Formats: sequence, structure tokens, C-alpha cells
Amino acid sequence: MNSLSSLFKKENMGQLLLTILFLIYLIMGYKTPEPLANLIDTLPGKIAVIVIALSLFVSVNPVLGVLGLLVAYDLIKRSGKETGNYAIEHYLPTQEKVNSQFTAFNQFPYTLEQEIVKKMAPINKANEFYGGAGQSYKPVLDNTYDAAYIH
Repeated sequence: MNSLSSLFKKENMGQLLLTILFLIYLIMGYKTPEPLANLIDTLPGKIAVIVIALSLFVSVNPVLGVLGLLVAYDLIKRSGKETGNYAIEHYLPTQEKVNSQFTAFNQFPYTLEQEIVKKMAPINKANEFYGGAGQSYKPVLDNTYDAAYIH
């Protein structure tokens, strides 16, 4: 109670004003401006906000310090929502989840077409197509009228 009453002294009016501003920010839920949110929603920005909140906690009234930590947390959270990183982290599926869904969708049963193709005897020798062993005919090239081969 002593720390709260020291906040209302004449020499601590700046701290009282900052406490009122912090309370207004927390209660009213103002959106963080986009340029400021882009600065805060980076790792150096988050570190800077936390360091400022901790230095505020050390140097001023403990009530204002606790309020400063709450405002810092809320500012970082609102900045993430403003830039869209919060939604990406919480609502977008990870690549592992996407891959597991794709593998689940790509499991097909063994079809009749696959069975028939497997039973068919494959042609192993390429020369059987061109009059090789076992063929009763030999391919004949028609008159090319002095045309050159395409190679």
C-alpha cells in the first residue's frame, strides 16, 4: 500500500500519468500502428520492448513496473496479430502435417489395370521390332529419292 500511496505524490506525477496511459492502453485495446508493429514483431524489437519493460520495473514504482510488463506483453502480442505472424504460427499447418495428409490421400488400392499389366509378358529384346530372330519379315526402306538420313 505504501508503494501505491507514493505514486500519488507531487514528484511522481510523471509516473502517475504513465500508469494512467498504460491502463488506458490495456483496457481500451487500441491497435498497434502497422509501421510500429513491423518493428516490434522482429526478434530485436521484442528484445528491446522486454529490456525497456524490465528497466522500467527496476527504476520506477513497482506498480508501474508490473503494469509496464503487462503492457510489454500485450504490445508484443498485438504487434504479432497486426503483422499476421500470430495467425501464421497458430493456424497454418506445418509441412509435416501437409505431407502426412498427402501420403494418406495417395494410398490407392491395387487395381485391375495394374494386375493385367503385370501379367502381360513384356517385350525384352529391342531387335524383335526390327526383324530380328523369330520374325518372318525384314523391314524394307522405300525409295528415299536421294534424301539424307536424319541423325
